[in-house]
Amino acid sequence: MLVNLFKRLYQHLFILPSAVNRHFSTAAMQRIEAAIAQSEATHFGEIRFVVECNLSVMEILQKKSAKKRAVEVFSQIQVWDTEQNNGVLIYLLIADHDFEILADRGIHHHVGNQVWEHISHEMEVLFRQGQFEAGVLHGIAEISTHLRQHYPATAENHNELPNAPVII
Repeated sequence: MLVNLFKRLYQHLFILPSAVNRHFSTAAMQRIEAAIAQSEATHFGEIRFVVECNLSVMEILQKKSAKKRAVEVFSQIQVWDTEQNNGVLIYLLIADHDFEILADRGIHHHVGNQVWEHISHEMEVLFRQGQFEAGVLHGIAEISTHLRQHYPATAENHNELPNAPVII
């Protein structure tokens, strides 16, 4: 158990912030932002993409998981604060080679765990092939399908949250 802690600590301490750029170029981040904007023009939901290079030493020592960190980020960037409770976060933690899809209660009520797990699995296949941009774009497209179904765009459709990816 202690060996795993030291291994994880090593992974997080010695990964450079440039790791984000190795996985997502500036152009890739612009395409992800555009995909979110195009998606949100077709539904009343909100999609956010956050990529984090590593966690702090204290977070590692506290054994913070990618899922727990994703919940914190979900709150910090106010994905939970949409009018219809229909925000979805795609969170990627590079040092752990892990990601989470978190959905607010409104859309989760309609979609459920099984759908999120299916989308996650499809994204994971692409990530394992080194196709990070393609994985995120696929996730956005699949999430958009469900948001369009349950929260179609209306004349009052407005963007509640920024579309730009967030790098932590």
